[in-house]
Amino acid sequence: MEDFSTIDATNAGTPRRLEVLSGESRRRTYTDALKARLVAETLQPGVCAADLARRHGLHPQQIYTWRRQARRGQLVLQAEDAPMFVPALASEPPMKATVGAAPGEMVIEFGGFRVRIGAEVAPEHAAALAAALKAQA
Repeated sequence: MEDFSTIDATNAGTPRRLEVLSGESRRRTYTDALKARLVAETLQPGVCAADLARRHGLHPQQIYTWRRQARRGQLVLQAEDAPMFVPALASEPPMKATVGAAPGEMVIEFGGFRVRIGAEVAPEHAAALAAALKAQA
């Protein structure tokens, strides 16, 4: 049995095979149009960027880098490929009626206003007031 404790990279003998790479770099380059198309595809619902990268023979990090470039404006997506957002509209909270501090008193909160209706107000008048406030909404 050979003692391997004395063998290291410098005295292990001559290599059996040595490859010399010459010529142009083997690094692949991608057009901005292809990058933009792949990034746009990852923005579709249910698409996994890592799966997309594997399908196209890419490393997932390339896709993530291109997505980051698109967010920063360094990679321009076509208008139809850009994500579309719907503006959010804030609405007033609905009318809320609560029982007031005094017996028989009702408080209606609506759009930042608070209306207190005392016990002496007839129920049909209170209902008319609530309907008028609701119609203004």
